[in-house]
Amino acid sequence: MIVLGAILLILGLLLNVYLLWVIGVILLVIGAVFWLLGAIGRPVAGRRSWY
Repeated sequence: MIVLGAILLILGLLLNVYLLWVIGVILLVIGAVFWLLGAIGRPVAGRRSWY
């Protein structure tokens, strides 16, 4: 999710498409939160890890 967010963020900046930029930022933030919760061992939505 972090990689997809970064790709959309870069495409949004290069193509000047605001919607891609916003979706990229949202995916980056959500991916980072899931990654941090998984790193500390806290299950998210009943799952210990997200693939």
